[in-house]
Amino acid sequence: MKKIIHLIIVITLLSGAASCATGSRSATGGEVTGVGGSSWAEPIPYGMVLVSRGSVKMGPAKDDSLWNIRANSRGVSVDAFWMDETEITNSKYKQFVFWVRDSIIRERLADPAFGGNEEFKIEEDREGNPVTPHLNWSKPIPWRNANEDEQRAIESLYRTNPITGARELDPEQLNYRYEIYNHTEAARRKHRLNPARREYNTDRPVPTATPLISKDTAWISDEGEIIRQTISRGLTGDFDFVNTYIVNVYPDTTAWINDFDNAYNEPYVRLYFSHGGYNEYPVVGVSWEQATAFANWRTDFLRRSLGREGVYIEPYRLPTEAEWEYAARAGKSENMYPWDGDLPMTEDQGCFYANFKPQEGNFVQDGHLITSRVGTYSPNDFGLYDMAGNVSEWTSTAYTESIDKLTSDLNPEYRYNAALEDPYKMKRKIVRGGSWKDVAHNVRSDLRMWEYQNEQRSYIGFRCVRTQIGFAKGTKAKK
Repeated sequence: MKKIIHLIIVITLLSGAASCATGSRSATGGEVTGVGGSSWAEPIPYGMVLVSRGSVKMGPAKDDSLWNIRANSRGVSVDAFWMDETEITNSKYKQFVFWVRDSIIRERLADPAFGGNEEFKIEEDREGNPVTPHLNWSKPIPWRNANEDEQRAIESLYRTNPITGARELDPEQLNYRYEIYNHTEAARRKHRLNPARREYNTDRPVPTATPLISKDTAWISDEGEIIRQTISRGLTGDFDFVNTYIVNVYPDTTAWINDFDNAYNEPYVRLYFSHGGYNEYPVVGVSWEQATAFANWRTDFLRRSLGREGVYIEPYRLPTEAEWEYAARAGKSENMYPWDGDLPMTEDQGCFYANFKPQEGNFVQDGHLITSRVGTYSPNDFGLYDMAGNVSEWTSTAYTESIDKLTSDLNPEYRYNAALEDPYKMKRKIVRGGSWKDVAHNVRSDLRMWEYQNEQRSYIGFRCVRTQIGFAKGTKAKK
């Protein structure tokens, strides 16, 4: 009898444990009620505006024989996302540059060649167990009281200008290494590790051939040169979809001269990125590759600050072309610009809506010669500034002449990660919005332009987006 009672007690306890594991809703008389998933609320991104999901007729709606434009609008829909309310400024990009600088200095301070101070690198946890080596950002760099070895480590990242004799950062050394897991390629049916799951048609044999994949890798040579290579090999595992990049992050300040022949733009070369007076102006001279690296760093920077390393968070990224156009037109298919109407100014021409080139040879009629401080003009109905003019903006979308026939109407995106040996025309990326040097027609929100992904222009900048997850309230980040 005791054995039977004990058995009943054990069964009761196990039933109670199962009830706790599945939640209180499991006690519903055998009905299926669902099991909730774990989630956590991401904070509202700083300086970003929430763009709610919606649809728009993308592209020009009317023919324009003067500009040789044919109407090719089509309906597309995009999901909700956060978008920077302004273009990335010199100040924000400088934070990225200085982070790269400080990380390199910390690596060298921990290097035995410069004294080998182990406090700048963490290789063990508090219990003495080995961990993946990483920099100790809580250990400050001794800028003012460095010993001889530390001084050599710090100064190794600087150079003396041969003309002016000034001490300045060596841009050639400011290289940022990062890795990206290609979720899209990893999810393709043809790349599944189990061959039986690559083909669902039971009339066909199970594939036996090993799928070929390509991945990007990069390293620094002994001479300090960035070596990039795209390799192809048979699929072996998830790691095959991890791509490694090394990008020099310093903007090309010489773009101000190289973009304009026979023009005196030397002051911008010396001052535009470095002088505090331009802190709140959009960063320029940044390639698509550098802008993509910035977005990756921004994601990692947030993950570390939240203490969620090793946990997936929705990444910062460049906007797709469709996201950019939908946001610029404030979801209104009838808008050619971020504002209502077909003119870039009020009818009496007393108030400009954007920073562009109003007349031939007259850059200053709108009040600015080159770029303007971000947020100078009124935002569109989504609360976004400078979606027309000021600087053109990189998107994540690759350019090809047949892109409209290749992309879906649901979150449309065309990506092509060009290999180093690919023809140069395959390395084009779409830019949008026009810039301070463009006439009014070219700052329209429904027009597509492109540039090579490694080009650095004095009139191209960028802003980031981030797909909305969870149930964040509000439409604008607090400052």
